[in-house]
Amino acid sequence: MSLSQFTDIISLSNKEIAEEIIKTESELFNLRFKKATRQAFKPHQIKNSRRLVAQLKTLLTLRLKDREEKETDILDQLIPN
Repeated sequence: MSLSQFTDIISLSNKEIAEEIIKTESELFNLRFKKATRQAFKPHQIKNSRRLVAQLKTLLTLRLKDREEKETDILDQLIPN
């Protein structure tokens, strides 16, 4: 797995981001399991996987927050105070 750029991740849809989070967390679990059982693995992959999961979750959170704010603005326009 190569390090992905944040600009590459931005182009993914929300569904693709969720799928990538699941895949990466599964990979991270397998790496930790290999470490615990003293199997051969590349230690830098743990760091890269953790970083990718954090980037994906951050992007998904920002998108959902932005979407929620837009829905609130629409409701405010439809229902005057």
